[in-house]
Amino acid sequence: MAVTIYHNPNCSTSKKVLGWLKEKGHEPKVVEYLKTPLDEAGIKSLLKKLKVGPRDILRKKGEAFEALKLTDKTSDEALIKAMAKTPVLIERPIVVGPKGAVVARPPERVWETV
Repeated sequence: MAVTIYHNPNCSTSKKVLGWLKEKGHEPKVVEYLKTPLDEAGIKSLLKKLKVGPRDILRKKGEAFEALKLTDKTSDEALIKAMAKTPVLIERPIVVGPKGAVVARPPERVWETV
């Protein structure tokens, strides 16, 4: 199975993980999810692979999270809709590989997938 990284080239952690994968001989499929956002179905599929809920991949840092006024009471469905509309809300990097999927924070978690 190929390795896929949901990547933001402006994120130092994401760049580190991508570099590590390449150093170990992997040629991951790179999905720049800010340029090609996931739709709601894609986010749900990714959540299933990660075996987590939307709050577990929600990036709470930054202006987008604050501007949308998301709270602990926001429904999972509403969070998924917000992530599809505003992909910067998705934590990065996310790596999917033959052994599973993780949010690679800390970056060493990438090795759980390959």
